[in-house]
Amino acid sequence: MTISIRLLQESELSTADHIFRLAFGTFIGLPQPTDFGGDANYIQHRWNVDPTAAFAAEVDGQLVGSNIAINWGSVGGFGPLTVHPDFWNRGIAQLLIEAAIAKFAEWGTQQAGFFTFPNSPKHHALYHKFGFYPRFLTFIMAKPIQLQSEEKPAIIKYSQLNAQERSHCLQECFEISNSIYPGLDLSREILVVAAQNLGDTVLLRNETNLLGFAVCHCDAGSEAGSNTCYVKFGAIAPGVNAPEQFEQLLDLCEAFGADRGMLRLLAGVNTSRDAAYTRMVDRGFRT
Repeated sequence: MTISIRLLQESELSTADHIFRLAFGTFIGLPQPTDFGGDANYIQHRWNVDPTAAFAAEVDGQLVGSNIAINWGSVGGFGPLTVHPDFWNRGIAQLLIEAAIAKFAEWGTQQAGFFTFPNSPKHHALYHKFGFYPRFLTFIMAKPIQLQSEEKPAIIKYSQLNAQERSHCLQECFEISNSIYPGLDLSREILVVAAQNLGDTVLLRNETNLLGFAVCHCDAGSEAGSNTCYVKFGAIAPGVNAPEQFEQLLDLCEAFGADRGMLRLLAGVNTSRDAAYTRMVDRGFRT
Protein backbone atom coordinates (compact mmCIF):
# COMPACT_ATOMS: atom_id res chain seq x y z
CA MET A 1 0.00 0.00 0.00
CA THR A 2 1.47 3.34 -1.09
CA ILE A 3 0.17 6.40 0.80
CA SER A 4 0.80 9.92 -0.45
CA ILE A 5 -0.31 13.31 0.88
CA ARG A 6 -0.87 16.07 -1.64
CA LEU A 7 -3.15 19.06 -2.24
CA LEU A 8 -6.85 18.35 -2.65
CA GLN A 9 -8.04 19.24 -6.15
CA GLU A 10 -11.28 21.04 -6.97
CA SER A 11 -12.42 18.08 -9.07
CA GLU A 12 -12.20 15.89 -5.94
CA LEU A 13 -14.38 17.99 -3.64
CA SER A 14 -17.52 15.88 -4.13
CA THR A 15 -15.58 12.69 -3.38
CA ALA A 16 -13.98 14.29 -0.32
CA ASP A 17 -17.45 15.39 0.86
CA HIS A 18 -18.78 11.84 0.43
CA ILE A 19 -15.88 10.40 2.45
CA PHE A 20 -16.39 13.02 5.16
CA ARG A 21 -20.06 12.10 5.59
CA LEU A 22 -19.39 8.37 5.37
CA ALA A 23 -16.60 8.51 7.96
CA PHE A 24 -18.44 10.62 10.53
CA GLY A 25 -21.73 8.82 9.99
CA THR A 26 -20.05 5.43 10.38
CA PHE A 27 -18.24 6.51 13.55
CA ILE A 28 -21.38 7.72 15.30
CA GLY A 29 -23.44 4.75 14.05
CA LEU A 30 -25.98 6.30 11.70
CA PRO A 31 -28.16 3.72 9.90
CA GLN A 32 -27.31 5.54 6.65
CA PRO A 33 -23.86 7.00 7.33
CA THR A 34 -23.82 9.37 4.35
CA ASP A 35 -26.82 11.20 5.85
CA PHE A 36 -24.38 12.83 8.29
CA GLY A 37 -24.48 16.62 8.11
CA GLY A 38 -27.69 16.75 6.08
CA ASP A 39 -27.48 19.50 3.47
CA ALA A 40 -24.82 21.50 5.33
CA ASN A 41 -21.52 21.93 3.51
CA TYR A 42 -18.14 22.06 5.23
CA ILE A 43 -15.58 21.27 2.53
CA GLN A 44 -16.37 23.32 -0.57
CA HIS A 45 -16.11 26.82 0.93
CA ARG A 46 -13.17 25.91 3.20
CA TRP A 47 -11.29 24.74 0.11
CA ASN A 48 -12.21 27.99 -1.62
CA VAL A 49 -10.64 30.05 1.17
CA ASP A 50 -7.18 28.60 0.53
CA PRO A 51 -6.69 25.60 -1.80
CA THR A 52 -3.04 25.41 -0.68
CA ALA A 53 -4.24 24.50 2.82
CA ALA A 54 -6.46 21.59 1.75
CA PHE A 55 -4.79 18.19 1.83
CA ALA A 56 -5.69 14.87 0.27
CA ALA A 57 -4.62 11.37 1.24
CA GLU A 58 -4.20 9.01 -1.69
CA VAL A 59 -3.67 5.24 -1.56
CA ASP A 60 -2.54 3.58 -4.77
CA GLY A 61 -4.13 6.39 -6.79
CA GLN A 62 -7.41 6.45 -4.83
CA LEU A 63 -8.58 9.43 -2.73
CA VAL A 64 -9.21 8.08 0.77
CA GLY A 65 -9.22 11.15 3.03
CA SER A 66 -8.76 14.87 3.45
CA ASN A 67 -7.98 17.62 5.92
CA ILE A 68 -8.20 21.41 5.65
CA ALA A 69 -6.05 23.82 7.67
CA ILE A 70 -7.69 27.07 8.81
CA ASN A 71 -5.94 30.41 9.27
CA TRP A 72 -7.38 32.87 11.80
CA GLY A 73 -4.28 35.03 12.05
CA SER A 74 -2.26 33.91 15.06
CA VAL A 75 -4.75 31.07 15.62
CA GLY A 76 -5.00 27.96 13.46
CA GLY A 77 -7.24 24.97 13.25
CA PHE A 78 -8.01 22.08 10.97
CA GLY A 79 -10.92 20.00 9.84
CA PRO A 80 -12.91 18.21 8.88
CA LEU A 81 -10.22 15.53 9.10
CA THR A 82 -11.65 12.35 7.62
CA VAL A 83 -10.46 9.00 6.31
CA HIS A 84 -12.60 6.44 4.47
CA PRO A 85 -13.63 3.69 6.95
CA ASP A 86 -12.02 1.04 4.75
CA PHE A 87 -8.66 2.68 5.47
CA TRP A 88 -8.95 3.37 9.20
CA ASN A 89 -6.08 2.42 11.53
CA ARG A 90 -3.39 2.65 8.86
CA GLY A 91 -1.72 5.88 9.96
CA ILE A 92 -3.36 8.02 7.28
CA ALA A 93 -4.92 10.49 9.73
CA GLN A 94 -1.49 11.12 11.27
CA LEU A 95 -0.07 12.06 7.89
CA LEU A 96 -2.94 14.47 7.26
CA ILE A 97 -2.36 16.08 10.67
CA GLU A 98 1.34 16.45 9.89
CA ALA A 99 0.45 18.30 6.69
CA ALA A 100 -1.74 20.76 8.62
CA ILE A 101 0.94 21.31 11.27
CA ALA A 102 3.49 22.06 8.55
CA LYS A 103 1.06 24.68 7.21
CA PHE A 104 0.79 26.22 10.67
CA ALA A 105 4.57 26.55 10.73
CA GLU A 106 4.48 28.27 7.34
CA TRP A 107 1.83 30.71 8.59
CA GLY A 108 3.58 31.38 11.91
CA THR A 109 0.55 30.13 13.87
CA GLN A 110 0.89 30.77 17.60
CA GLN A 111 -2.03 28.72 18.90
CA ALA A 112 -3.66 25.72 17.25
CA GLY A 113 -6.78 23.81 18.17
CA PHE A 114 -9.82 22.02 16.81
CA PHE A 115 -12.94 20.15 17.86
CA THR A 116 -13.21 16.40 18.28
CA PHE A 117 -15.41 13.86 20.04
CA PRO A 118 -15.07 14.31 23.82
CA ASN A 119 -16.09 10.69 24.45
CA SER A 120 -13.56 9.06 22.11
CA PRO A 121 -10.29 7.90 23.73
CA LYS A 122 -9.14 6.84 20.25
CA HIS A 123 -9.30 10.40 18.98
CA HIS A 124 -7.67 11.78 22.12
CA ALA A 125 -4.77 9.34 21.83
CA LEU A 126 -4.21 10.27 18.19
CA TYR A 127 -4.06 13.99 18.89
CA HIS A 128 -1.91 13.55 22.01
CA LYS A 129 0.85 12.34 19.69
CA PHE A 130 0.98 15.86 18.26
CA GLY A 131 0.79 17.72 21.55
CA PHE A 132 -2.94 18.46 21.49
CA TYR A 133 -4.80 17.97 24.76
CA PRO A 134 -8.47 18.40 25.70
CA ARG A 135 -9.46 21.60 27.46
CA PHE A 136 -12.92 22.81 28.41
CA LEU A 137 -15.96 21.38 26.69
CA THR A 138 -17.62 23.38 23.94
CA PHE A 139 -21.35 22.83 23.73
CA ILE A 140 -23.10 23.23 20.38
CA MET A 141 -26.43 24.69 21.43
CA ALA A 142 -29.64 25.63 19.65
CA LYS A 143 -32.88 27.46 20.33
CA PRO A 144 -36.01 28.04 18.27
CA ILE A 145 -36.21 31.45 16.59
CA GLN A 146 -39.39 32.96 17.99
CA LEU A 147 -39.05 36.70 17.35
CA GLN A 148 -42.11 38.53 16.14
CA SER A 149 -41.58 41.23 13.51
CA GLU A 150 -42.34 44.03 15.96
CA GLU A 151 -39.66 42.71 18.35
CA LYS A 152 -36.79 42.70 15.87
CA PRO A 153 -33.94 45.13 16.53
CA ALA A 154 -32.42 47.04 13.65
CA ILE A 155 -29.69 44.92 12.04
CA ILE A 156 -26.45 46.24 10.56
CA LYS A 157 -24.78 43.72 8.25
CA TYR A 158 -21.41 43.57 6.56
CA SER A 159 -23.11 43.05 3.19
CA GLN A 160 -24.78 46.48 3.46
CA LEU A 161 -21.45 48.35 3.64
CA ASN A 162 -19.65 49.95 0.72
CA ALA A 163 -16.06 49.04 -0.12
CA GLN A 164 -14.49 51.69 2.12
CA GLU A 165 -16.79 50.84 5.01
CA ARG A 166 -16.03 47.13 4.62
CA SER A 167 -12.30 47.76 4.85
CA HIS A 168 -12.78 49.81 8.01
CA CYS A 169 -15.15 47.19 9.43
CA LEU A 170 -12.58 44.41 8.98
CA GLN A 171 -10.08 46.49 10.94
CA GLU A 172 -12.62 47.10 13.71
CA CYS A 173 -13.44 43.37 13.87
CA PHE A 174 -9.73 42.61 14.13
CA GLU A 175 -9.35 45.08 17.00
CA ILE A 176 -12.05 43.22 18.91
CA SER A 177 -10.69 39.72 18.22
CA ASN A 178 -7.13 40.90 18.88
CA SER A 179 -8.24 42.18 22.30
CA ILE A 180 -9.43 38.65 23.13
CA TYR A 181 -6.33 36.85 21.85
CA PRO A 182 -3.36 38.70 20.28
CA GLY A 183 -3.35 38.25 16.52
CA LEU A 184 -6.71 36.49 16.27
CA ASP A 185 -8.17 37.59 12.94
CA LEU A 186 -11.54 36.55 11.51
CA SER A 187 -11.17 38.52 8.27
CA ARG A 188 -11.04 35.39 6.12
CA GLU A 189 -14.25 34.04 7.63
CA ILE A 190 -16.05 37.35 7.13
CA LEU A 191 -14.89 37.61 3.52
CA VAL A 192 -15.72 34.03 2.54
CA VAL A 193 -19.24 34.30 3.97
CA ALA A 194 -19.78 37.43 1.89
CA ALA A 195 -18.14 36.13 -1.28
CA GLN A 196 -19.92 32.77 -1.27
CA ASN A 197 -23.29 34.02 0.02
CA LEU A 198 -23.19 31.67 2.99
CA GLY A 199 -24.95 34.14 5.29
CA ASP A 200 -23.66 37.46 6.65
CA THR A 201 -21.70 39.09 9.44
CA VAL A 202 -23.93 40.88 11.95
CA LEU A 203 -22.52 44.06 13.52
CA LEU A 204 -23.31 45.56 16.94
CA ARG A 205 -22.50 49.28 16.96
CA ASN A 206 -23.05 52.39 19.02
CA GLU A 207 -22.83 55.91 17.59
CA THR A 208 -19.07 55.74 17.06
CA ASN A 209 -17.65 52.23 17.56
CA LEU A 210 -18.09 48.58 16.71
CA LEU A 211 -18.94 46.77 19.94
CA GLY A 212 -19.20 43.23 18.61
CA PHE A 213 -19.73 41.05 15.58
CA ALA A 214 -21.02 37.60 14.67
CA VAL A 215 -20.19 35.59 11.56
CA CYS A 216 -23.40 33.76 10.68
CA HIS A 217 -24.03 30.93 8.23
CA CYS A 218 -27.59 30.35 7.00
CA ASP A 219 -29.48 27.52 5.36
CA ALA A 220 -28.55 24.68 3.01
CA GLY A 221 -25.10 24.72 1.45
CA SER A 222 -23.52 26.56 4.37
CA GLU A 223 -22.25 25.08 7.63
CA ALA A 224 -25.71 25.70 9.11
CA GLY A 225 -27.93 23.43 7.03
CA SER A 226 -31.59 23.94 6.22
CA ASN A 227 -33.70 26.32 8.31
CA THR A 228 -30.78 27.12 10.62
CA CYS A 229 -28.78 30.24 11.41
CA TYR A 230 -25.39 29.15 12.76
CA VAL A 231 -23.16 31.61 14.62
CA LYS A 232 -19.75 30.28 13.61
CA PHE A 233 -17.91 32.99 15.53
CA GLY A 234 -19.14 35.80 17.75
CA ALA A 235 -17.27 38.26 19.94
CA ILE A 236 -17.83 41.33 22.08
CA ALA A 237 -15.16 43.87 22.98
CA PRO A 238 -14.04 43.39 26.62
CA GLY A 239 -15.37 45.91 29.10
CA VAL A 240 -17.83 46.51 31.92
CA ASN A 241 -20.77 46.50 29.49
CA ALA A 242 -19.75 43.28 27.73
CA PRO A 243 -22.44 41.07 29.38
CA GLU A 244 -25.29 43.32 28.22
CA GLN A 245 -23.70 43.75 24.79
CA PHE A 246 -23.36 39.98 24.50
CA GLU A 247 -27.12 39.73 24.99
CA GLN A 248 -27.66 42.43 22.35
CA LEU A 249 -25.46 40.55 19.88
CA LEU A 250 -27.50 37.39 20.44
CA ASP A 251 -30.66 39.45 19.83
CA LEU A 252 -29.22 40.61 16.51
CA CYS A 253 -28.27 37.06 15.48
CA GLU A 254 -31.77 35.83 16.22
CA ALA A 255 -33.32 38.75 14.36
CA PHE A 256 -31.04 38.09 11.39
CA GLY A 257 -32.09 34.44 11.37
CA ALA A 258 -35.75 35.45 11.53
CA ASP A 259 -35.27 37.85 8.60
CA ARG A 260 -33.80 35.00 6.58
CA GLY A 261 -36.74 32.74 7.42
CA MET A 262 -34.69 30.38 9.58
CA LEU A 263 -36.35 28.30 12.30
CA ARG A 264 -33.52 27.83 14.79
CA LEU A 265 -30.40 29.59 16.02
CA LEU A 266 -27.29 27.43 16.52
CA ALA A 267 -24.16 28.53 18.39
CA GLY A 268 -21.22 26.99 20.21
CA VAL A 269 -20.05 28.20 23.60
CA ASN A 270 -16.97 27.17 25.54
CA THR A 271 -17.84 26.28 29.12
CA SER A 272 -14.76 28.12 30.39
CA ARG A 273 -16.78 31.23 29.48
CA ASP A 274 -19.26 30.40 32.20
CA ALA A 275 -21.05 33.77 32.16
CA ALA A 276 -21.71 33.48 28.41
CA TYR A 277 -22.79 29.85 28.78
CA THR A 278 -25.20 30.72 31.61
CA ARG A 279 -26.74 33.60 29.67
CA MET A 280 -27.31 31.37 26.65
CA VAL A 281 -28.98 28.70 28.77
CA ASP A 282 -31.20 31.37 30.35
CA ARG A 283 -32.22 32.45 26.83
CA GLY A 284 -33.40 28.93 25.97
CA PHE A 285 -30.34 27.51 24.21
CA ARG A 286 -29.98 23.76 24.73
CA THR A 287 -27.41 21.19 23.65
